[in-house]
Amino acid sequence: METSNAERRKNTGFKISKSKFQAGTASPQDLHNLPTPARPTVDARDVVVPEGYTVEPVMVGLSFPTDVTFDDKGTVYVSEGGSSWPTRPYMPARVIALHANGETETIDMNVQAGPRGITWRDGELYMALKGGYHMQIVKYNLQSGELKVLIDSLPSGGWHEPGGPIFGKDGLMYFGNGSVSQQGVVLPAGFTVDMAKHPLAHDVPGQDVTLSGNNVRSRDPRMPYPYMVETGPFKPFGIAAEKGEVVKGDINCNSAVWRSRPDGTDMELLAWGIRNPFGMALNEEDELYVTDNDFEEKGERAISMDPDCIWHIKNASQPFGSITTPDWYGFPDFCHDGLPVNHPSHLPGRGTPAEMLMENHPPLAGPAAFLEQPHSCMCRMDFSRSDAFGFRGDLFVAEWGSMAPLNSPHPEDLTHGFRVIRVNVKNGTAEPFVHNKEMGPASKVGGGGIERPVSCKFSPDGKSLYVLDFGGVQVTSGNMLAFAHTGVLWKITKKEANNG
Repeated sequence: METSNAERRKNTGFKISKSKFQAGTASPQDLHNLPTPARPTVDARDVVVPEGYTVEPVMVGLSFPTDVTFDDKGTVYVSEGGSSWPTRPYMPARVIALHANGETETIDMNVQAGPRGITWRDGELYMALKGGYHMQIVKYNLQSGELKVLIDSLPSGGWHEPGGPIFGKDGLMYFGNGSVSQQGVVLPAGFTVDMAKHPLAHDVPGQDVTLSGNNVRSRDPRMPYPYMVETGPFKPFGIAAEKGEVVKGDINCNSAVWRSRPDGTDMELLAWGIRNPFGMALNEEDELYVTDNDFEEKGERAISMDPDCIWHIKNASQPFGSITTPDWYGFPDFCHDGLPVNHPSHLPGRGTPAEMLMENHPPLAGPAAFLEQPHSCMCRMDFSRSDAFGFRGDLFVAEWGSMAPLNSPHPEDLTHGFRVIRVNVKNGTAEPFVHNKEMGPASKVGGGGIERPVSCKFSPDGKSLYVLDFGGVQVTSGNMLAFAHTGVLWKITKKEANNG
């Protein structure tokens, strides 16, 4: 029986339940002889932090961790995304709970693509799941085990990830969703990541857009080589756009940021044109900031020297329900420095130069609050709210690190990221806060330091910064492969505060 396109687009249901989880304790010597060839050593002495701070591993052997959160009883929750990207070996999605008494348990789930962001609030875990053709925001009651799907309508099934959910002082829930495409058009580079599973997936704009008719020509990986097709923006792979064609905007778009009531109702679109709003944080004034990752210098729409950035989402400071037109931040036609993708400074050294995909662009909402080195891959982040920890008001950002040479031919990009930085969002400056003795992942520079920070969150009392390290990843000019059981949760405290 043939399956209709509507049925193929539906997310399948999933199960979620608690189970006991046996975790052991390890001495520093044990951590020098781990049974994981991809990460045989974990050693805090190889991690550089500012003078007066200490660092220690709290959890070791995590598999593809994505986020960390805390409850009011001292429990630490770490989400593991599961094998929805190339990994070795295959691992399911779950959340690990480390209780204050040292006991552990897991929240196991059978989902299409697992949790990317988690937040504890009033006895419940709010989670952003990448999902299938659309991402989901769900709420799991830790006492009753009841699961509620709050939002299940935002286009997914492609390259980038959901952001949040986080909550403001206003009691509202803030969340984001990255683009389906990597470069503004669905292309063969995404075939093994998601396109093979979701051949109908595509980007959806947040407001009406007029297309330029500039399509991207590429091979069709589903057909015998060299079968060529043309694909336009906001279209499934292999569907061309026409000059002057208008694509209707939708509140259920992607590359966007929203807010809603905690139950997911009254959803309000704040901004779109944000390629990958994976990291989201609210400061003490309830101002919203999100990370965004740069274009790639490869393939059929290559763009060079696009910096990573942090956006200030100004619409989040407006009264709830008052936004009639979302702000636009430039994707898919502008880089984070405000220049068009076809500007001479962004012409690629490899791949086909990009052309503009849209006409009559909306006004740009920038400039960025902070620009970072290309391919640093800024991820989840948190503001310091504690004088005891220090740097109150600064934004601490986990940088997963470069995927060069896969996404860039420039040797200098090989060491970008692989650290946590401290950003002053008011003046756009930053300083390294956590890194190895030599810039780069421990698997490259040697020792037992950090690999790829994916999230950093402050403890509820604000005295400790927890840095979630994704673990070992092998990157070549042709592919990437992530290794299970290599993730680490690090804890950083200030000596003078006696927080140990």
